[in-house]
Amino acid sequence: MTEVELRDVSKRYGHKFVLESVCSQFEKGRFSLVLGPAASGKSVLMRLIMGLEAPVSGEVWLRGKNITRETAGARNFGYVPQSFALYPHYRVFDNIAYPLLLAKETRAGVRDRVELLARKLRIDRLLDKYPNQLSGGEKQRVALARGMIKDSSVFILDDPLAGLDFKLREQLFVDLRDMLGEVEGTFICTTSDPLEAQALADDVYVLDDHRIIENGTLDRVYDAPMTLRSLQLLGYPAANVIPGEMQATICRSPLGEFEVELQDSSSDSKKIQVGFRPEAVEFGLAISSSALVTEARALLREDLGAETLLYFEAASCRFIGYWSNGSTPPISSDRFKIGIEHSDLLVFDGQSGRRIGRGAKSARTKKASEGSSVS
Repeated sequence: MTEVELRDVSKRYGHKFVLESVCSQFEKGRFSLVLGPAASGKSVLMRLIMGLEAPVSGEVWLRGKNITRETAGARNFGYVPQSFALYPHYRVFDNIAYPLLLAKETRAGVRDRVELLARKLRIDRLLDKYPNQLSGGEKQRVALARGMIKDSSVFILDDPLAGLDFKLREQLFVDLRDMLGEVEGTFICTTSDPLEAQALADDVYVLDDHRIIENGTLDRVYDAPMTLRSLQLLGYPAANVIPGEMQATICRSPLGEFEVELQDSSSDSKKIQVGFRPEAVEFGLAISSSALVTEARALLREDLGAETLLYFEAASCRFIGYWSNGSTPPISSDRFKIGIEHSDLLVFDGQSGRRIGRGAKSARTKKASEGSSVS
């Protein structure tokens, strides 16, 4: 069931469009994550949903009702901004209770609700402290509590982990998801961090070039992105992308030729882009008999403990792959062979960036070493 819907929403400042004809549906009870690069309009989109800004055109709907002209107060959404924005002279209890006190709720009712939510978010021991006595992670939990204290069904989280260092963000991924599981509601969150998207999201909305260019479940968008930008923005390490050319249903790429199962036959562009995830790269004895195989040269190994990232060069292009660390590394020298299953190769239109197909599982192939090239 759709909770929040955007219908052709646009926003501009002066003559510059920040958002243009944005259409999206956010489903009830889901954690929806808007993923986009810096300065792509994510915060503006959240402010439009909140009612803190008005669109120049289009409509915002809540459960089948047009709320475009309603104020932020009337919408009554919970809101967690990018910054912690805690009042330094208020205790944690008062910071969390502030929205309820503004609504003139009774002191007894406020105390009960604050203490209940604090227990759910595991910050009840902090209620008598002041913000300058808290760690970064504790401040973030308090900011979340204040945004979620309202009796609302929709909660807007504008890049809530952006102000934290990497180690603390990583720790809070699991904590945040666990905490939000204690609160019923629809969550709409923004981020530019692909790791955050993969850790938290039920559904992903990719924002780029002023529009939502794709949305779907996390697994669907990760495994079968409909656009090249979605492939590039979602996932860490970043996806590998190389140029190619189409001849009928055969793709010629620096790695070799392979047959493509076309999903969009309307594209007449011969220039294409081929993308594949780092985990699709097979090394050494792990290369399957049906894979596209070529020679490679190691550039840099990065040992992360449980796994090793390998930056390497093949067919005059640079790539990244990785493997889980076991007793025997899959390669023992700086020169080796790599393989990629045809079905892991995604093919995108060179002009529009839309996915037009992927490698066929039973493909006719020609190795790069046998002379395939792309100018």
